Amino acid sequence: MGNDSTKAMRFRHTNRPGFWLGFIDFFTAGVFFLLYMPLGGLQSEIDAVLGHGTMSYWKAYLLGIPTLFIYPLVWMARIAEELKAKAVALGLEGPYTSWRHMFYWNIFGLPLMGPAVATQRFFDTLNRVEREMNRGR
Repeated sequence: MGNDSTKAMRFRHTNRPGFWLGFIDFFTAGVFFLLYMPLGGLQSEIDAVLGHGTMSYWKAYLLGIPTLFIYPLVWMARIAEELKAKAVALGLEGPYTSWRHMFYWNIFGLPLMGPAVATQRFFDTLNRVEREMNRGR
């Protein structure tokens, strides 16, 4: 059972096109999500779904510069794993996003398509969790 602020929140964006968001982000070298996370409300939605604050994407992005952008990948993979746990707790059937899915598709996925596939699964899970939370679970 979530806290009162999580129950009261209605998620408006429960059908985000993950593949295209990942595709655009790949071609903008992560700059797209620098804008989309705060301006599109994604950062606050992720925090509400998970029930705690997460590091801002811009901080993860900056830490990615000296780490050849491994840090933002690990940051997103951690959130993916927490999102998977939330989906399981809500009784949603898979497939889910996960740390392994996010990391491996981004590192070993087909050129250009791997990040989009990983982001598609991430947003598919997030969309389903948010729809379920909107129902009041």
